[in-house]
Amino acid sequence: MWHWMSSAISLIGLLLFAITGFTLNHAADIEGSPIVTQKTVQMPPALLARLNRSIPAADKAPLPPAVAEWVEASFPVKASNEAEWSDGEVYLPAPRPGGDAWVAIDLATGEASGEITSRGWISYLNDLHKGRNSGDAWSLFIDIFAFACVVFAVTGLFLLQLHSAKRKSTWPLVGLGLAIPAAIAVIFIH
Repeated sequence: MWHWMSSAISLIGLLLFAITGFTLNHAADIEGSPIVTQKTVQMPPALLARLNRSIPAADKAPLPPAVAEWVEASFPVKASNEAEWSDGEVYLPAPRPGGDAWVAIDLATGEASGEITSRGWISYLNDLHKGRNSGDAWSLFIDIFAFACVVFAVTGLFLLQLHSAKRKSTWPLVGLGLAIPAAIAVIFIH
């Protein structure tokens, strides 16, 4: 029952991770054409004044809530990341799976410019595979998925033990499953 339940939980994840493992292994062979979108808008004077009044002492700090709301309404980014504050500019990095984004606000003029880069679905899925820029919820999913895969593998080992008397090739095949990657690692990876 544990083998069945863990396989049901991890089935789609295993398929996606296997496919993205292949695409990651052949990333140089898969052509990608990023789509870059640039946008420039003018921050309202009242918000610019509020932003200039709330310049932090540290180089990195979140945007004030009202400014963060305006940034999210003006650009397709989440403004929850810490912004990088310098003398004349606030720079908000907004990395995302399958792309990148940023917004820069000129503290003197209030001009806000941003750039959003999308590298496509394959890049998006590859970044999810690695857990890159995907947030806490995805990180929790990967942990639960990894645990389900461990349960699936361990219960599969017990099932192999249970049925191995009737199938003489069971343990030699399990041994090959260990020996082949070990030999490749020892011989070909330096």
